[in-house]
Amino acid sequence: MTKETRKFEAQTQKVLDLMIHSLYSNKDIFLRELIANAADAIDKARFHSLSHKDMAQDWIIRIEPDKKRKTIKIMDNGIGMTHDEVVKNIGTIAQSGTKGFIEELSKKDQKNAPELIGQFGVGFYSAFMVSDNIEIETKKGGSSEPAVKWVSRGEGEYTIDDSTRTEQGTTVTLYLKKDEEKYLETWKLKEIVKKYSDFIEYPIKMKDMVKEPKKKEEGDKSEKPEYIDVEKDEILNSQKAIWLRNQKEITEEEYKQFFNHLSRSGGDPLKTIHYSAEGTSEFKALLFIPSKNPVTVFMPDTRKKNLHLYIRRIFITDECPDLLPEYLRFVDGVVDSNDLPLNVSRETLQDNPTLDKIEKNLIKKIIATLTQIKESEKEKYTSFFKEFGRYIKEGVHSDYENKDKLQDLLLFESMKNEPGKLISLKEYSDAMPKEQKDIYYIVGESRRIIENSPHLEMFKAKGFDVIFMTEPIDEFVVMNMFKYGEKGMRAVGKGEIDLDTEEEKKQNKEKEEQAKKEYSSLLEFIQKKLDENVNEVRFSKRLIDSACCLVGGAYDQSPYMERIMKSMNQAMPKNKRVLELNQNHPLVSAMKKLYEVNSNDPKLGEFAELLYDQALLAEGSPISNPMQFAKRVANLMVLDANNAIGSSGK
Repeated sequence: MTKETRKFEAQTQKVLDLMIHSLYSNKDIFLRELIANAADAIDKARFHSLSHKDMAQDWIIRIEPDKKRKTIKIMDNGIGMTHDEVVKNIGTIAQSGTKGFIEELSKKDQKNAPELIGQFGVGFYSAFMVSDNIEIETKKGGSSEPAVKWVSRGEGEYTIDDSTRTEQGTTVTLYLKKDEEKYLETWKLKEIVKKYSDFIEYPIKMKDMVKEPKKKEEGDKSEKPEYIDVEKDEILNSQKAIWLRNQKEITEEEYKQFFNHLSRSGGDPLKTIHYSAEGTSEFKALLFIPSKNPVTVFMPDTRKKNLHLYIRRIFITDECPDLLPEYLRFVDGVVDSNDLPLNVSRETLQDNPTLDKIEKNLIKKIIATLTQIKESEKEKYTSFFKEFGRYIKEGVHSDYENKDKLQDLLLFESMKNEPGKLISLKEYSDAMPKEQKDIYYIVGESRRIIENSPHLEMFKAKGFDVIFMTEPIDEFVVMNMFKYGEKGMRAVGKGEIDLDTEEEKKQNKEKEEQAKKEYSSLLEFIQKKLDENVNEVRFSKRLIDSACCLVGGAYDQSPYMERIMKSMNQAMPKNKRVLELNQNHPLVSAMKKLYEVNSNDPKLGEFAELLYDQALLAEGSPISNPMQFAKRVANLMVLDANNAIGSSGK
């Protein structure tokens, strides 16, 4: 192959520039990332060696500092890469990951950079933080293609050529910057490996000088031994499969280190779940519920790699969606099964009955753990829910088998609690007055908008609390929640709501019948005027202070959901709702008087349209003609001002 010079893909160069020209407080993570890449390469080779025996090796990662040349080599005998794979994996970064990395880095302090580097899979490029020049020599295991040599200074281009390497694997050589020569010290390299890579299950070896007693010559009777410097191979990591160890022997710090190794992120896990399953399906699992939402959770290329499947300590895949349902994608961890065959492929894992048993067991354990946190550490659980609540809501919508248990994990704000305070459905239910039969909720864009909704007026007067649902997913969730326990779930803005007691109904019946007779003609007029937009005009049992509100059918989507769907360019059918009027409001009374004086007065039509626009604005929906609405309100203000001047005698 002729030596080629290529330019980095544009987004890749942006990442390189950030790495080279930014001063991160913790550059040590470059070694963590290169070791993790080496371990991944061995994982893949080890898996292939199950069916291709010639690929089997004594798997090893080696670090080789050279103080004379000012270089560090990180070597592995893993799967290696072909020419095209080098171009794809080193010359280009997935667009979504690069864009997200750059955006997040611009928002965060530099001390958080190691977390972002790990999460976004741009780990190799972190080596440019400490290197002026990097060389890669690699050969693909089981391939007849020649080995490849890649060289770059990170300045916009790289060269790629054939290599004389004959063995499978990869060697990365870093030519250190002048002020980064501390990484040539063996004590420093040992420290980094112990901190970040102790649980890599392949030996990480490095030669180092150690003092050993010199062999005594025959006849030497001196008591004091003489020591000499001897170069020896040292294994720097424990290689212990932490999930197979006794829980009592594992410290919190070790769990934290393994969590950081798996997730390649910083911080502490919220909860560690370490257990063995026995019986019809035997496996060991070490799961971590994180405390913070990883920035890559919505990226399809990264979110499926949270859970690693091993079979009898052999890594099989980190792309196994059948291990956990989509809504639990925030959980990190390892599952090691004794029941699956070693020759299983990613394809045959699908719909595997053993995997199905494991999944059900994991779901049960995770839900039980979250329930325990919620019941015993409410503040801790609230913090978790603010980060991951949307995923639990997805589960209520999608996991019918566990829906009831997941419903108990939901938290919401409510009308009677201060902003930011979250309560469960059980807490809401336990606090309900005896006369309240259903759980009431309202869906909207934000608390600020919905807490002033006219739909809440009667609930406030009755002392009934209302749950606030302010996330787009909430409406999908509540569609599957017809009941919580024995209590129905009712939207305050849908269907007819009657909160009166039997006694109150008797007292109000005569007034209501009389009002219907007196106002029937006006209601018919408003109905005809607004016929294009409203299905019915009627008097309301919700309203106390406001003149009007719009009410949907019991199974209609909320106006908030309609706005979301329209913003996504989803076709939405015209949804005509009910306009409810407050028969005790002065505006409604004034319209009745005007109608009785002159039913053809054009102002009646304007007032009807004003009522409709007012109801739209109160729920946060846009009105069709804001300019016309503003003029009509201005005219009413002028009229009111003139009346005020006239009544004052001036």
